[in-house]
Amino acid sequence: MRRAVVRPEVVVEEMPAPQRIAPHAFALSGEIAAGDDDLASGRFILLHDPSGNDAWGGTFRCVTFARSQIEVDMAVDPLLPSVGWSWLVEALESHGSSYEGASGSVTVVRNEGFGTMADDGADSQIEVRASWTPTSDAGDHVSAWSDMLSALAGLPPLSPGVIPLNRRRGAR
Repeated sequence: MRRAVVRPEVVVEEMPAPQRIAPHAFALSGEIAAGDDDLASGRFILLHDPSGNDAWGGTFRCVTFARSQIEVDMAVDPLLPSVGWSWLVEALESHGSSYEGASGSVTVVRNEGFGTMADDGADSQIEVRASWTPTSDAGDHVSAWSDMLSALAGLPPLSPGVIPLNRRRGAR
């Protein structure tokens, strides 16, 4: 997972992994920023239970959460949740990441201030929460997660065959 190729715009750092879900876990956080604006952020967690887990259908489980601000006009599009889910599935497929038992949700939230908060205006977010059982190299799944995070941030996809060279990582 540490050697996964991620988009150059994604700053990845190791973070504390959850302790109670599985005997072993490894977690990464990722952020995409443009200047002072945070475009998207998320977490990728790989859980491992050597004894297996019937709910997972295996000994490993990938768990992710990603969030991004979106234009208020996009938040009313009834197809946006389906599109958000397709960003994950297409990213996994483009990296040859095989998996089973995918599940998750896509949430679109629109907020508008009133009263003394009326000057704050309206804002919207999209959130993708997903998990799946990987049946291929975990690094490919991390690469796919970085692509999904980039799609949420509104970045164009990389051209086929283009490999990002300037990977930026945070302190370990």
